[in-house]
Parts: sequence; C-alpha cells; structure tokens
Amino acid sequence: MKITVLTVGKIKEKYYRDAVAEYEKRLSKYATINIIEVPDEKTKENPSDAELFQILETEGNKLLSKIPENAYVIALDIAGKKYDSVGFSKFIEEKMNTGNSHLLFVIGGSLGLSHGVKKRADAKISFSDMTFPHQLMRVILLEQIYRGYRIMRNEPYHK
Repeated sequence: MKITVLTVGKIKEKYYRDAVAEYEKRLSKYATINIIEVPDEKTKENPSDAELFQILETEGNKLLSKIPENAYVIALDIAGKKYDSVGFSKFIEEKMNTGNSHLLFVIGGSLGLSHGVKKRADAKISFSDMTFPHQLMRVILLEQIYRGYRIMRNEPYHK
C-alpha cells in the first residue's frame, strides 16, 4: 500500500517535524509513506474576498498538479464524514481490499481546500468540527493511519 500526504506549506516547528518523522518510521512497516508539500501563498493583512479566493485557487491548482490519476484521493474537509478510530481503520482496509493501492490524503492551508480539490476527491473526511493548524493536522492524520493499521492487524496500541 502506498500512502501519500499532500499538503500546503512546510512544517516550521521542530516538535511537529519530530512527531511526523516518528509516525513515518512507525508506518513504514505497513505502507510506503510519501509526504508532498506545495508552497503556501502569502496572505496580506485584511485581504479582500477576491484575494482570498485567488489564494485558495492558486494553492488548489498546485495541489491538483501533484495528484496522480490512479490515486484514491481523500480530502480532509470539516464538512466530510466523521469516523471513530475503528471506523477509520475499516475505511482504510476497505479501500485496500477494493484494489486501491494508493491512498492520497490532502490537507489544505490556512484557508482550507479549493472547490477544485474537493471536487477531485473521491472521499472527504473530517477529524473534528474544530479547526486545527495544518502542521498539527499532519501529525494527527499520520497517528490515526498508524492506529488504523494496528487495529486492522489486531496489534496492541488502540485503546
């Protein structure tokens, strides 16, 4: 199984980078993990709605250019379907068992995801009604994927 996390922006904080590296290491025994970052667009102070839309579209086009045709695309979207950890594990397992060998998760920047990225997504999931920084969301996503694999294999970790 190949898992790609496609995200807007880099992680600046060392503690987030360390956490991402830890989960990449843990996940490597279950799947090939790839993280692709596209640059975020600078947002000036007090932007107009048109400027915000343009930023979202520009970031969206950068994301779309990195999505291969054969990937099953899962957008992280506050309006997406919510799962508990067991349900998320079953979701991943179902995708694996139906011939999807490449799962690609998309995390937007501070403005979220463009309409085009959401339209391209094969599924939309939400981890909460709350908004998280995209750097932290990367850690949460990787931890939940790792937990999902442990659940699938009946390995100790999940409580």
